[in-house]
Amino acid sequence: MKKISKQEAEKQIKEFFSNIKNRSPKEVKKIKKIAMSYNFPLKSLRKLFCKKCYVVFNRDNFKIRIKNNKKVITCLDCNYLSRWKL
Repeated sequence: MKKISKQEAEKQIKEFFSNIKNRSPKEVKKIKKIAMSYNFPLKSLRKLFCKKCYVVFNRDNFKIRIKNNKKVITCLDCNYLSRWKL
């Protein structure tokens, strides 16, 4: 893979997440790796996919519960629990 500038990487990441619904876990993993290599924070974009299996969340493959002032997101593909402050 050739080296790209930080601005090009940022543009590529934003373009990827603008149309994330039809992406594969392999593509999500690749974009996350690019973001980490260029020290680009994903911030709220991290909540759009599973941290463990990189599957993109849609209505069928996750469930959300609120427990103890935290939002608990359960991935139904790998049963990973991610917890976020409210």
